[in-house]
Amino acid sequence: MLAKDGLLKGMSPAATISSMIIVTLFVVGGALLPDAATALFDSISGYLINNFKWYYIAILTLMLLFCVVLAFSRFGSLRLGADDSRPEYGLFSWFAMLFSAGMGIGLVFWAIAEPIYHFQSNPFITEGMTPEAAEVAMRLTFFHWGLHPWAIYVVVGLSLAYFSYRKGLPLTIRSALYPLIGKRMYGWAGHTVDTLAVFGTIFGVATSLGFGVTQINTGLNHLFGMEIGTGSQLILIAVISLIATLSVLSGLGRGVKWLSVANMWLSAAILLFLLCYGPTRYLLLSYVQGLGDYLTHVVGLSTWTDAGKDSQWQSWWTVFYWAWWMSWSPFVGMFIARISKGRTIREFICGVLLVPTLLGLLWLTLFGGTALYLELTHTVTNAAGEAVAAVGQAGIVTAVAEDVTSSLYATLELLDGGVMGTLASILATLLVALYFITSADSGTLVVTTILSLGNEHPPRSQRVLWSMAVAAVAAILMLAGGLKAVQTAAIIAAFPFSFVILIMMWGLYRALHQEVPVTQPVTVDVPVAIEVPVKLPPAS
Repeated sequence: MLAKDGLLKGMSPAATISSMIIVTLFVVGGALLPDAATALFDSISGYLINNFKWYYIAILTLMLLFCVVLAFSRFGSLRLGADDSRPEYGLFSWFAMLFSAGMGIGLVFWAIAEPIYHFQSNPFITEGMTPEAAEVAMRLTFFHWGLHPWAIYVVVGLSLAYFSYRKGLPLTIRSALYPLIGKRMYGWAGHTVDTLAVFGTIFGVATSLGFGVTQINTGLNHLFGMEIGTGSQLILIAVISLIATLSVLSGLGRGVKWLSVANMWLSAAILLFLLCYGPTRYLLLSYVQGLGDYLTHVVGLSTWTDAGKDSQWQSWWTVFYWAWWMSWSPFVGMFIARISKGRTIREFICGVLLVPTLLGLLWLTLFGGTALYLELTHTVTNAAGEAVAAVGQAGIVTAVAEDVTSSLYATLELLDGGVMGTLASILATLLVALYFITSADSGTLVVTTILSLGNEHPPRSQRVLWSMAVAAVAAILMLAGGLKAVQTAAIIAAFPFSFVILIMMWGLYRALHQEVPVTQPVTVDVPVAIEVPVKLPPAS
């Protein structure tokens, strides 16, 4: 099953070779024919968006429903491991690693840019740049970063953890096939789903690295004058990927865990800066109101497909996000499975679904809410020396229009143009770099774990090889069209793996019902009846 010697020692030859062929063809073809690669990406992603937008919307809604039903079902008390097992990591470390692996770079990249985009126009408003438009902008941003992405991670992560730690099967995607096809999962069907998982993981992680390297490039330009361009970004990919390779060699319990905790402390420092220097009262009110507004509209948004107008807005926002999360799901799902052994199914679902969502939406409120407030309350002095409203002229809208990555630094500078603002910009750039490293090394660990049939300590040579492969794919995407190519790659990579997710849901459902059948007798402790003498009243 696993190679005994040679370059592939300790790996599944079929899945590894097929994955290598796919990545090599992409890297070589993209390097030699970047224009043709761009045209191909656009063609495939355009076809998927035009014909399967409904599918992306429906499958995410189905996953969220699946998670909610499962959390409150009779299976919730089952542990992901032996009945007497307990979690390996404490809650703080667990949440830190969940948050870092699940959202990281994307939250920094889009936290200001997305609300500002929706603030100007979206299908649910008739006029932009108003307080009402700001509320809708945060609602849509919450929707894209809320429960739905984490529902995908729950489905994949729970399936992996259940079959591996409770059923003793390999910690790999193919194990979800066992209730459906038994030991045939070690054949071509298993190789296929593992290869699709590797494909999705590499392109999903590369998508985030593409966002991350452009953000870092802009930060270094803002702070030190580094030139913005593809050349600088390729150098950054090489340098940071080298650091990520060193981290991945140290393993999950050291490098990845330490970086995740460092990410949490840096994130807390930046959030504290925003609370202290930003519109504190407005932000706190917005967070509470935003949560209620999101929960009020989440059902309608979950099934909205823009059938009447069929505009491109949903394709390039909601569909892109849903595809991006699905392409990330093998990576994040495997990662959270590895750090969640010993937890109950109910604890796993509630923890993964709710805590990172609440933290993520707080992050979006502090960043996006600050930017919206600055644009809504900006004033200028007219010819008569009077302060008049100048909504949308604070400079953040302009920064987003010129370069999405510059909106972060424009906002921080508006809050404080002195030492504290510069320090916050340095911390934000460092945070993106750490998220870059965390995503790269975690993704590499996941790929090598899948290809080694669940070995939690895969060969070091393979870790180095696949770390280089992820970096190469990210570099080719930047050469083949920058951020637009990154987005189209995510949409393409997610489509085939979405069918694997459906299979995983069905396999998990079958396995749980086999373990705890509906007809299983339920024992209830009933107190034994005690006869108490009754004292009759005296005869009259």
